[in-house]
Amino acid sequence: MPVTFLDFPRPHAFAHRGGAAHAPENSWTAFEHAVKLGYAYLETDARATSDGRLVAFHDRTLDRVTDGSGPIGSRTYREVSALRVADSEPIPLIEDLLGTWPDVRFNIDLKDEPGVALLADVLRRTGAWDRVCVTSFSAQRLAAARRAMSRPVCMSTSPVGIGAIRIGVPHAIVAARCARLSVRCTQVPTRMATGPYLRRAHAAGLGVHVWTVNDRSDMIRLLDLGADGIMTDQTDLLREVLITRGQWHPRGAL
Repeated sequence: MPVTFLDFPRPHAFAHRGGAAHAPENSWTAFEHAVKLGYAYLETDARATSDGRLVAFHDRTLDRVTDGSGPIGSRTYREVSALRVADSEPIPLIEDLLGTWPDVRFNIDLKDEPGVALLADVLRRTGAWDRVCVTSFSAQRLAAARRAMSRPVCMSTSPVGIGAIRIGVPHAIVAARCARLSVRCTQVPTRMATGPYLRRAHAAGLGVHVWTVNDRSDMIRLLDLGADGIMTDQTDLLREVLITRGQWHPRGAL
């Protein structure tokens, strides 16, 4: 059953963490670069601060990409907002990203339990239900998100769902369960995006989005296999590949 998040022409081009090859990951500069290129889909991560704000940040700790240290979840938003990614970039609020580009769709990876209720609140305030797809490596977190949402949103398969597709659970069973859970796509790493996996997922009515694809030959191979979406740090390169193939669908083209 189609949903608004997925109704853009395929294949879908996702700017992974905004397009981390061109600017610091999950930064305003990265997202802006992808939007200017014409990307209709941005991928990001969501983590909660200690005082209940939801920010676009991947790691559990601040150490790798910021001038801070320790768990981000132990800091208030005021403290987090004073930090800088790569010594220059502030950490965005998810709500601000949704508000800045109201015609762009966001694939949001829930990274912690406190973020579940916060994302539900953000979607209620912004009305961005049809512009988000919620994903997580945690089946429990996805189940909690379904309970927290006041209306269905697009979701990707949990690891359990991915496993069911991999081992060949009958597609009718997978399709029925996914329909009950608002699951409309499956998002997998390159090594798992095989021909049999794509065929089984498609038979169950699911789109297949592959991450994180930064090599031209891999992009072409996956598109030839029928991947419905590619997530990349190399936003310039993916755009070039899709233009060459006549498959580039920039935002505003609908």
